[in-house]
Amino acid sequence: MERIWLKNYPAGVPHDVDADAYPSVAQMLEESFHRHADSPFSVCMDRWMSYRELDRLSARLGAWLQGQGLAPGARVAIMLPNVPQFAVTMAAVLRAGYTCVNVNPLYTARELEHQLKDSGATAIVILENFAHTLAEVIDHTAVQHVVIASMGDLLGAWYGRWITFAVRHLAKMVPAYELPLTGGRQVISFKRALALGERRTLTPARVAPDTPAFLQYTGGTTGLSKGAVLTQRNIVAATLQAEAWFTPALGKIGDLSRANSIAALPLYHIFALTLCLLAIRQGSRLTLIPNPRDIPKFVEVLKKRPFHMLPAVNTLFNALLQNPQFRHLDFSQLCVAQAGGMAATEATAQQWKAVTGATMIEGWGMSETCAIGTNNPVNSTAFSGSIGLPLPGIDIAIKDDAGASLPIGSAGEICIKGPNVMPGYYNQPEENAKAFTPDGFMRTGDIGVMDEEGYTRIIDRKKDMILVSGFNVFPNELEQVVALCPGVLECAAVGVADDKQGEAIKVFVVRSDPSLTEDDVVRYCHEHLTGYKRPKYIEFRDELPKTNVGKILRRELRDGK
Repeated sequence: MERIWLKNYPAGVPHDVDADAYPSVAQMLEESFHRHADSPFSVCMDRWMSYRELDRLSARLGAWLQGQGLAPGARVAIMLPNVPQFAVTMAAVLRAGYTCVNVNPLYTARELEHQLKDSGATAIVILENFAHTLAEVIDHTAVQHVVIASMGDLLGAWYGRWITFAVRHLAKMVPAYELPLTGGRQVISFKRALALGERRTLTPARVAPDTPAFLQYTGGTTGLSKGAVLTQRNIVAATLQAEAWFTPALGKIGDLSRANSIAALPLYHIFALTLCLLAIRQGSRLTLIPNPRDIPKFVEVLKKRPFHMLPAVNTLFNALLQNPQFRHLDFSQLCVAQAGGMAATEATAQQWKAVTGATMIEGWGMSETCAIGTNNPVNSTAFSGSIGLPLPGIDIAIKDDAGASLPIGSAGEICIKGPNVMPGYYNQPEENAKAFTPDGFMRTGDIGVMDEEGYTRIIDRKKDMILVSGFNVFPNELEQVVALCPGVLECAAVGVADDKQGEAIKVFVVRSDPSLTEDDVVRYCHEHLTGYKRPKYIEFRDELPKTNVGKILRRELRDGK
């Protein structure tokens, strides 16, 4: 197919990348560690970590993991927020030859149990704040090795101890937990694992390009999340694609080791994860924001040093703009304001430009594509409202239900092919059969139109997926949970437009018990669903609209019928 979008690439952006430049993600990371050893890598609560330290600590943790006798390719779950331990653990797992399974730290016990069982994870590195959730389900999983991290572990001897004490005893953010040691299971502290790993030598893993590097879980149409298999080659390609696309914007800094990217989006999410890998590739700096919901503290961090790249979802851009102190920051060094994860609105983009002077650059991608599939050029001077152009090496086609490509200007399903696109879902043969067209394009479920310049606009969603602040929420999962609430006969979940979140969740309920209240449903959802999956609106009805065969018509509910 003709890549009509290439004519609109900014100067210096290559048409393709060499996805086979490195046989593994670990080798790509290690090259960066050595090349940038003396440069700062990350800062968290004013405590810095250099690339040399990242190299040393990840080698220690990787050596410890190898010492536990994990099988090659073993899945290691990472349940950490944006703290220094995340990058150390991710690099350790990859360097040791294992597979990273990123887990949302805010998951409920039900959600965590599914992901651990589905992935077959035999080890987990988890912040102690969330260990009580693991304790509820660990006996139902294959996890045998538990590494417990504390908030202050890598924040210096004295300051780190103070932070850990404050989190545990002053803020009381660590609920009591007891992890059973049955069946030979071991529980060890993060710092102890590092100390024991120092006595060992990491054996460099030799893995093939098509072996999994990450299992990145995403919403499932069957009601359960499924793991996108992201291979070594996928991750290498995605990192090089991001480097090719963003370097022209960051080039004016000169020395990229001075570039400071803000890591406020959760690193377990594919969008932030890819930009973290890009920072390592470039040898640039990451400012870690453990709690971006605390906007005043977030703004205080932004005040302290120049920032050059700020990736965010529309809701976070909005929250920053509403803070009076944010408007007085120095934006003269801001090179890229990257929007992704959810649709950016023109109103937010216009306000952002007025306050910061920077153009909001919107992109699009999925867990299945290692984040970015398309992006607007970084030299754009105005918000386009489109999802931009395919990145180097990526093909986008607009197809009909039969998989045939449609003419330019026709509406159809956005389909994608490229070295960054997953080979399939983990242990999901039926899903994989439906996910790809006969000519190898992955179906995205989004309906779009490509114009003659190669820019694509999303106009609808083929799937019933709800996009809440950049997170995929599938109605089937919500309905399966709400249906178990005592007093519920049947229910349906849909997404409704929301100025702050992009979409909010609305659940329609038919009661079997007339005394069931909205508060009852809210409490049940709070217990069984993580925050972004909880409904914002609940409406009781006598019946739900259905087809002749009894299938609930969600579209009619969305349309207010």
